[in-house]
Amino acid sequence: MFKPIIAIAKATVGEAIRRRVLLIILFVAVILLFVAPLLGVLSARQEKTVLTGFVLGIVQLSSAVIAITLTVYMLPNEVERRTIYTILSKPVQRYQFLVGKYLGAVAALALMMGLMACVTLLEFGIIQHDWPKGVELLQGISMFFVQMSLLASVAMCLSTFVAPLVNFFLSGGIYLIGTLGYAFFDSFNKNPNAPVYSKALAWFVSTILPNFASYNVQNKLINPEVQIQNPLQYSINAVVYGGFYIAIMLIAGMLIFDRKEV
Repeated sequence: MFKPIIAIAKATVGEAIRRRVLLIILFVAVILLFVAPLLGVLSARQEKTVLTGFVLGIVQLSSAVIAITLTVYMLPNEVERRTIYTILSKPVQRYQFLVGKYLGAVAALALMMGLMACVTLLEFGIIQHDWPKGVELLQGISMFFVQMSLLASVAMCLSTFVAPLVNFFLSGGIYLIGTLGYAFFDSFNKNPNAPVYSKALAWFVSTILPNFASYNVQNKLINPEVQIQNPLQYSINAVVYGGFYIAIMLIAGMLIFDRKEV
């Protein structure tokens, strides 16, 4: 059962590493991370604050682009190159193919984000002489990884029935709304003075839409005054939520892909 999934995942990692567009995105992100310390023209406190926000922004944005780019073309490319027929003609079930592709994408994403995390740690440890801050940022990047794994599952599910270009912008839009607009829908839903139909719509959107905002820990990392009550419980809840939503996306993708003629 797991052998085909592992084989497909390994092959997917190799394909991802050889894709030039992903390597270019990663290269640009790493270069920007190295350039970030040039912000030293600011005061010491401003420099550390701006540098932290800039580094986290680079990691998050580049990781989101990589996560979407990794997954939107996976299934369509296999169909276009007709390699999927060869794979499915072997003792490989469609759900194994889909799960293997997703796990391979997540593994490749982990490698690329791991490289950015190492650059970030070395940057704060060696250049800024602040190893504790670098380690703290690694915790934030680990939350970003869960967030991007969730984003990859959304893009993977959509790739079973949406064209790659449409999927790219659709997944990106869902990510932006789930990141920037989730708090608005949630607060609107809890507003006692809001109309009933508006609250119902807000509840539906905030329930169906993936809550990417819960993985954004920039405020705490940039401003030490901002504290999260019980950080361990918060992280566990975020990871469990991400795993649950990822499972839903993959199951939905399996059901669609199983009924699709390829």
